[in-house]
Amino acid sequence: MNENRNKVTSLFGIDYPIIQAGMVWVSGYKLAAAVSNSGGLGLIGAGSMYPEVLREHIQKCKKATLKPFGVNIPLFYPDLQKIIDIIIKEEVKIVFTSAGNPKLYTSILKERGITVVHVVSSVKFALKSQEAGVDAVVAEGFEAGGHNGREETTTFTLIPMVKEKIHIPLIAAGGIATGRGMLAAMVLGADGVQIGSRFVASEESSAHLNFKQEVVKTEDGGTHLTLKELTPVRLIKNQFYQNVQKLYEKHADTEALKEFLGRGRAKKGMFEGDLNEGELEIGQIAGLIHDIRPASKIVKDILKEYHKALLSITKINF
Repeated sequence: MNENRNKVTSLFGIDYPIIQAGMVWVSGYKLAAAVSNSGGLGLIGAGSMYPEVLREHIQKCKKATLKPFGVNIPLFYPDLQKIIDIIIKEEVKIVFTSAGNPKLYTSILKERGITVVHVVSSVKFALKSQEAGVDAVVAEGFEAGGHNGREETTTFTLIPMVKEKIHIPLIAAGGIATGRGMLAAMVLGADGVQIGSRFVASEESSAHLNFKQEVVKTEDGGTHLTLKELTPVRLIKNQFYQNVQKLYEKHADTEALKEFLGRGRAKKGMFEGDLNEGELEIGQIAGLIHDIRPASKIVKDILKEYHKALLSITKINF
């Protein structure tokens, strides 16, 4: 075996150490298959799917690609056991877990030959994940979109700190959408990268076109990490976000925030395209996303820029 072979490509049996994040209302089988067919690892986002919907997406993904793909499962999902049963029955080979205790299902999945990766936002939880027996961890900085860590540790500081403490493969996430960002993460110690926001603005993304276009329009400072009392989430500063901030100004308690949030806010914004009353989850890196492209083009452009940046760095002398 070649000792210089990348740990992430070896672990998943893929060509490039690029993982597409399993995002709610965005990551259906079309996106997952497109990324996998491009040499990366596509993930179906189970967090916004009823169990039978997930089964359908897994089956369709198998028909759309012969390459490896996986499923992302938020561990706070209400029908979690049903989701796990479907993943096992459908013989999914790769599972990314997030937002919960990695001990919950890691051993059960691994006993069935499934590769398990857990998403963390701190060194503490990276170590807990390693102790739980996961095959790799995704360390996600608070620049990321969607649900996030309360500590607000940036990717630039989190990756080397996690790298120092663990011995399993490390995947960087949060604020990565370009080849330059990928190179920076790997220089800091990552074995691969997980990319979310850039794939939101892809042609195969199941997000509503309104949301995709809003992501492209978002500039520096256009997002904010909020709702920490419930589950931290980074949002575009639309009318819904402004209303949340007004509640904070009135010193609203957790119950008042829950009542205002209600149910289905993310679906309303990201899947149905309500840019005023919907929750629009995206990372800070949205300021570098300027168009909607096919997923294959996104992967190709990231790799091209990565190699170009690597070459330019090797030419620098001091």
